Amino acid sequence: MRRDHRPYALKKLYRKFEKFYVNHYLRPQFDSLGKGAVFMKPWHTEIFGAGVRIGDYPTVIAAPDRKVRFAVWSAINESGNIHVGNYCLLCPGVRIGAAKAVNIADNCMIASGAYITDSDWHDIYNRISMGTPEPVHIEENVWIGDQAIICKGVRIGKNSVIGAGSVVTRNIPQDTVAAGNPARVLKNLDPNETMVKRSQWFSDPLKLSEEFDRWDREMLKGNSLGGWIRHLLFPEKGD
Repeated sequence: MRRDHRPYALKKLYRKFEKFYVNHYLRPQFDSLGKGAVFMKPWHTEIFGAGVRIGDYPTVIAAPDRKVRFAVWSAINESGNIHVGNYCLLCPGVRIGAAKAVNIADNCMIASGAYITDSDWHDIYNRISMGTPEPVHIEENVWIGDQAIICKGVRIGKNSVIGAGSVVTRNIPQDTVAAGNPARVLKNLDPNETMVKRSQWFSDPLKLSEEFDRWDREMLKGNSLGGWIRHLLFPEKGD
């Protein structure tokens, strides 16, 4: 589909249903979920186990073939947890697994297909053991690229960027760009450049919501219910 054929009123109704689904079905499964949460296609977000907490103004984008999964599998007599801070972005296919602790600070962006885990989930010799978990700490404003893997015991310093497809097996210092398998630092960020964080985008949530609404009205202008049904049943070139 080259454009959205829905009339404005139908898209508004769809967004309201997404919010209802989040509050009615997802929110009770989290230990806490902050204000301003936006989940796109929330029925493709899965939560397993207790101890999953998400802060204010998260954006979580899921898809039928790329579900977003939060999974806590704790050993007996232990309590694992996942904490995602404020203003974070999680894209389709992100998986976060914790046996002990995965902590993601504010303003982080995690691209499609990334996997973050604090455990090997099996021992090298004892294949029925969960192994020995080590907490993962992702500090403020980190950007994790597409299909990257963040392994147990890793700390990624604030503002750092992890390249697509990287496997992070050791700590990455702050203000750097790292990539590869295993990931290594490739460059340092310029300290003289201004860093713009997602929290600045949400500094005035009401104004931001109004801007999105105006954008929807403009982009969907001229769409009709009949035209939307027609493109579903009888798509034409250019739809």
